[in-house]
Amino acid sequence: MSERPSILNMTVPDFTAEVTGSGAFRLSEHRGKKVILYFYPKDNTPGCTAESLQFRDLHTRFVSAGAEIFGISRDSLRSHEGFKSKLGLPFELISDTDEKVCALFDVIVMKSMYGKKVRGIERSTFVIDVDGKIVKEWRGVKVPGHVDEVLEFIEGLG
Repeated sequence: MSERPSILNMTVPDFTAEVTGSGAFRLSEHRGKKVILYFYPKDNTPGCTAESLQFRDLHTRFVSAGAEIFGISRDSLRSHEGFKSKLGLPFELISDTDEKVCALFDVIVMKSMYGKKVRGIERSTFVIDVDGKIVKEWRGVKVPGHVDEVLEFIEGLG
């Protein structure tokens, strides 16, 4: 796997995407807050479920630190609504079926699944500051301990 250039300190261009609950997510509407975008491969899979549950369980601490959380995958809005409901997630999930948001953050990679090469989302998390700039990125995330690390970073931002 080739090393991708960091997008740290990049100002994220405004984007709009389908989201659970309200129908449309627009990044510019969240200026003034810290935004956590966590990209995950697929609803209802073990790793993605575990990661989402950990964000859910620490949600109040993220909110207390002034952060909003959004999960993103290529799943449909219908799939997201079911996943969100099943897990009782207190935050919204963004549907990126056309991969436009994935392309902005360069998270689509070639993976090996059951011996076959497939395109998929590399589990990644980004923190966008109050001015819309990426201040932290994690790529190739391993679920255990990751959400705690994100929370520690967010709380350290003050």
